[in-house]
Amino acid sequence: METGKRIDIAVNPEVEIDAALVADGLGLAVDEFRRLMEQRRISVLCERGTGEDAGLYRATFYHGQRRLRMVVDASGTPVGHL
Repeated sequence: METGKRIDIAVNPEVEIDAALVADGLGLAVDEFRRLMEQRRISVLCERGTGEDAGLYRATFYHGQRRLRMVVDASGTPVGHL
């Protein structure tokens, strides 16, 4: 199906966020957080801002019933929590 709209998938930077910040937000020790990430027991959704939010990323980490959302810039520096 041709819609005439494009989705730019070539420009997907890797955003790195300090594991200690995320671990703390999820109530985990850093080593436990890393282990759970390796085991894929923590899920991550990363969204790129558009318009006035261009250059920002919202990362949401899910573990069990816990959720942590962070807004970071392209260098992974937090600029706010949601």
